[in-house]
Amino acid sequence: MIHVGSKDKVLEVLNRCGKKVEDATRKAEALVGGLKDHLKFSPSISDAAMARLSQGTKMIVEGGPERVFQREFGVLAVEKLLDSFVCYISTTSGPVTGVIYISNRRIAFCSDYAIRLPSSAGGNGVAAYYKVVMEWEKISSISSSTNVLKPSERYVHMVTRDGFEFWFMGFVSYIDAFNCLNKALLNSRCNHAM
Repeated sequence: MIHVGSKDKVLEVLNRCGKKVEDATRKAEALVGGLKDHLKFSPSISDAAMARLSQGTKMIVEGGPERVFQREFGVLAVEKLLDSFVCYISTTSGPVTGVIYISNRRIAFCSDYAIRLPSSAGGNGVAAYYKVVMEWEKISSISSSTNVLKPSERYVHMVTRDGFEFWFMGFVSYIDAFNCLNKALLNSRCNHAM
């Protein structure tokens, strides 16, 4: 025989478990959606998968994103890496896959692979990683943009004070990346206002 109090406790536990399952399902759906959006920008799914495996291996071998960031870009005084996100940057020759690093002093993007740059002499050219580095003081705005025809495709539009525009897309965790960028820009402005 089950007592009324026991029944209530069982229902309460089941309700809590149900909410945890709902939360986990929602997070899993968001992750799958983010991965799907990320893969859309790649010329081939196998290339994107290889890039992610390569990036993951690089992070493990080198001791995490902070060490990779320091090696690729050096470290400024009192700089702290806040987060890093896998994404693409839009270029005139198409999207380039890589990682955007967000610190309290700047943002930096580095491609996953070296890109062949044309030679002015007409030879084979030089292979180099595609890098973009901007200190927060040089950035005038960061905004979110959505493809009207494909609402799942979301972009981060960054404009510098001297009028250059950068478009980042294909984030696995778009909302987290956008919020981190905005928070870092806001904190930078607050620190400079002091």
